[in-house]
Amino acid sequence: MDLSPPLRKSRTESIVPMINVVFLLLIFFLMTSQIAPPDPFEVTVPTARDGSDAQAKVVLYIDGTGRMHVDGAEDAAVLPRLQALNAAETELLLRADATLEAARLAEILMTLAQLNLTRVELAVTRQ
Repeated sequence: MDLSPPLRKSRTESIVPMINVVFLLLIFFLMTSQIAPPDPFEVTVPTARDGSDAQAKVVLYIDGTGRMHVDGAEDAAVLPRLQALNAAETELLLRADATLEAARLAEILMTLAQLNLTRVELAVTRQ
């Protein structure tokens, strides 16, 4: 009869703690990231030789036909939404399509001026 202790098998390293850390990091980055909402419609901005990337609080989208969108409001609801803004503190980024007629853009800019929105920037892409 053999009374010697049995031979122990060598323990392999457990991968479970590493998986836990990876999932915790994944959850952390998902919770802290900000996902940008998609543009309401496709806008191809005009090009410019020199310009800076504009960061504004409010973005006004205008497509080639003159359809407008701002902060969830479309067409007729856009102007009341813009009028409700504090004009002195609001920076408006205008993302107009490159195919938009200049006369229509001038009309829109005059309307924005009548609403006392004087801090308007036009988004362009660099050439």
